[in-house]
Amino acid sequence: MKYIIILCTTNSFDSAETIANYLVKQKLSACVNIMPKIYSVYSWQNKIEKDEEYLLVIKTRKTLFNKIKDSVTTLHPYDVPEIISFDITDGSDEYLKWLDNNTIKTLH
Repeated sequence: MKYIIILCTTNSFDSAETIANYLVKQKLSACVNIMPKIYSVYSWQNKIEKDEEYLLVIKTRKTLFNKIKDSVTTLHPYDVPEIISFDITDGSDEYLKWLDNNTIKTLH
């Protein structure tokens, strides 16, 4: 597959916006949706934690995953940020062309 969606959670709108702005400005992602105030229940250091978080939905090319992972890791406040991807197996031709036109094709 040529395109992916990356999911990433973070602890604040400011953090989510910083990451989203960077990825779009650098053309690593054509679009990042920020979904506010999701409620997460997770295991951390042998304890069950519960937090409100923000979910980033990052649409991009598969070839940009490692650069996005490195960028998010640098910008992210968590020790272990969630950075997982899913293949886009189908989509409208117009949207995929738009995604293609708004992401870099080669890394420098």
